[in-house]
Amino acid sequence: MISMFFKLFSVFLIIPIIELYLLIKIGGMIGALNTVLIILITASLGAYLAKSQGFRVLREIQEATSRGYMPGNELLHGFFVLVGSFALLTPGFLSDIIGFSMLIPQIREIYVAMAKGIIRKRIQNGQWQMRMYTNFR
Repeated sequence: MISMFFKLFSVFLIIPIIELYLLIKIGGMIGALNTVLIILITASLGAYLAKSQGFRVLREIQEATSRGYMPGNELLHGFFVLVGSFALLTPGFLSDIIGFSMLIPQIREIYVAMAKGIIRKRIQNGQWQMRMYTNFR
């Protein structure tokens, strides 16, 4: 099993190195100004997409709760919209690809299915416990 240290190490060190490498390589091919323009355009487009998808997911959560359902899938969609939005705020091509993929509903379904599989597996293995409280007042 991968330790938490290695996961954090890869997130905070290896991914930025990859991002810098891609920015330098692509900047060398298309020019620095074009690279900066692409980063600004993707940030603007990402902000618009994050806002629209965020409101869409919020509306779906409200609809599910008004029907009396626990909005589990909708909350996972909201989580991935949030992560995708943060990824788009980070300058870089790799983070933009990941961020945009999390904001496109059809692709986000893949992330949600993977997350549900991980959650289900951890509950079945006893790594996570789930408690339900039914005496609401």
